[in-house]
Amino acid sequence: MIRVKIVRDKEGFIWSFTIKGHAGYRKRGEDIVCAGVSAIAYTAVGALSELAGVNKYVEKDGYLKCSIPQSISDDKKPTIKIILETMAIGLKQLENSYSDYVVVEEEEV
Repeated sequence: MIRVKIVRDKEGFIWSFTIKGHAGYRKRGEDIVCAGVSAIAYTAVGALSELAGVNKYVEKDGYLKCSIPQSISDDKKPTIKIILETMAIGLKQLENSYSDYVVVEEEEV
């Protein structure tokens, strides 16, 4: 199962997300759930890099963590918000369709 953790502040701004695990929907290379999660997550990471200059992420097999630096300028926050809210919507839609394979949890800090 893929577990997604999205960390927000009290105002709802997403400061980090972590994705762990493998869906197990199909065998490696044929798993549309894994491919969907990966496409959404890596699009978000790419957009953060290209549009907001945020490159703070760690990846390894079955694991991706991305964090927004606390020092990020206020003028970049609207762009970051749109990117990460779009990612969260996409991941929740996958969870709705494949709840046996993807779980999205949110935490407020």
